[in-house]
Amino acid sequence: MKKRFILLIDLSEYSGNLIQYACNWSKEANAELLLVHQTIVLAPSLADIESKRQITQHANNEALQKLKSLAQEFIPPTLSVSYSVSETPLQTTLAQLLAQPFDNLIFVGIKGTGILKKIILGSEALRIIDSTDNIIVAIPKEIDTYSHQKIFVAVAEKHPFSTLELNNFLNFIDNQNTNITFFYLAKPNEKTVGVEKQLEKLSKMFADRFNTDFAVYEGRNPFEDIKKVINNKIDEMLVVQKGSRLLTDQFFRRFLINELIYEGQTPLVVLP
Repeated sequence: MKKRFILLIDLSEYSGNLIQYACNWSKEANAELLLVHQTIVLAPSLADIESKRQITQHANNEALQKLKSLAQEFIPPTLSVSYSVSETPLQTTLAQLLAQPFDNLIFVGIKGTGILKKIILGSEALRIIDSTDNIIVAIPKEIDTYSHQKIFVAVAEKHPFSTLELNNFLNFIDNQNTNITFFYLAKPNEKTVGVEKQLEKLSKMFADRFNTDFAVYEGRNPFEDIKKVINNKIDEMLVVQKGSRLLTDQFFRRFLINELIYEGQTPLVVLP
């Protein structure tokens, strides 16, 4: 099945960075690019149906031209790129696109302009993650360089980990010079014997394709231990599964988002 990268573009000043990142990755993965934009239409409440239709069409045409200008600036003509511009809510558009015969990755930018948005990952990005049954790649606003040298996969002991979805994601990754670390972030005095066995099993499962290892970060300050490994460099990715403790536990999520994503340059991959 063909691979496709669906880029959710809001036409902000950071849209070019997101396009550059996905474009560089698509060359390696041999994936088509689809730029998607939801138009926000501002029409007078008393306007008739035909007037609203014309206003909507004008807004969509204007957004489409902006998308094409961005593509011309950041995407070489040798790559296949298409566009989807509509006033339809993104969740509806994505459901329609995901029904098409492609293996998809969905790219969304995260900005974190305020402390509340930092804690909750950004309202739009979180809504997309919660409502979409597909792999999501959330890119910090200032990163534009794709790399897969170091991939860190967060594992939860009590939440079933989908090796199928992880394998789907890794099918987009070149296994040359790629190191995968399966890790667990333990609370103080937490027993970790069971999860260590799970981590070791996962490490062995993918060792035939990648360089793999595993780690448990525990003790009085596990966050400082993990930051010694995940250094917010552009050659790193962090993979979590939707519903895992790192996304649902407010204490863990505050650390994950603020320290590893917004304050660094670590792309976040969320498995369904």
